Amino acid sequence: MARTRAQDYEAKREAILHKSAELFAQYGYSGTSITMIADACGASKALLYHYYPDKEAVLFDILSSHLEQLIAGAEKAIADAPDGGRIYAMSASLLDAYKDADAEHQVQIANLKLLNSDRQEALRALERKLVTLLADAIAEEVPSVGRGPMLKPVTMSAFGMLNWQYLWFRDGKGLTRADYARLVTGLIKAGAEEAVRGMFAPEAKAVDARPPEGKPAQPRSTPRRRTTPTAADAPRAAKARRPAE
Repeated sequence: MARTRAQDYEAKREAILHKSAELFAQYGYSGTSITMIADACGASKALLYHYYPDKEAVLFDILSSHLEQLIAGAEKAIADAPDGGRIYAMSASLLDAYKDADAEHQVQIANLKLLNSDRQEALRALERKLVTLLADAIAEEVPSVGRGPMLKPVTMSAFGMLNWQYLWFRDGKGLTRADYARLVTGLIKAGAEEAVRGMFAPEAKAVDARPPEGKPAQPRSTPRRRTTPTAADAPRAAKARRPAE
C-alpha cells in the first residue's frame, strides 16, 4: 500500500527549498551540507531524506521550481497585458517574483552548471522558454528590432537589467519595483529604437572607420616608383659590373 503524504507535505518541501537556497547563496553549494540544511529547517536528516535523496536533488528542485514560477507569472502577466504593454507586464512580473526569491535567483545564476548534463538541459529549456516570452514581446512592441539580428542582443540586455537588480535594489529606498519595470521598459522601447537606428546610419559607419582617440591615423604608404633604365644608364651599369683591375 502506497504511503500517503501528509497534508503539509508541500509546505514543508517549499520551506526546505527556501532554506536550502539561502544556505547555498550564503555558503555556496559545496560549502553547504545536508546536516546544515536539516538544522536550518529544524528537522532531522532522516526527515530531509524523506523529501530528497541527496543535495543535488535539492538544488535541481530549487531551480526548476523557481523557473516554473517565473514562467507561470510571466505568462499570466502577458495574457492580461493591454496592447503595447507586454514588455512592462513581464518586467514587473519578474521583479515582483524576485522580491522574496533573491537567494533562489542567486543560486540559479551561480550553480546551474554544477548539475549533471540531463538536469542542466531540463533547466536550460525552462530558461529558453522564459527568454522567448520576453523576446516575443520585444519583437512585437519594438518594430525596429522585430525578428531581426538585434532581437537576441536587446532581449538579453533587458534580462541583464532585470536579473542583476538584486545587487543594488532595496525596497523602500528610491524606486519601487514598478518604477524600475517602467524604466527598463522605456530603455528597451526608446533606447533600442534609437540605438538600432544609430548603428546602421551612414555617419555611424564613418565614425567606426576613424582611428581611436589619441592615436594618429597612419599615413598610407606610397609604393616607390620603379624607373626603367635608359641608354644613358648603360655605361654606368657596365662599369659597376666590371671587375677591378
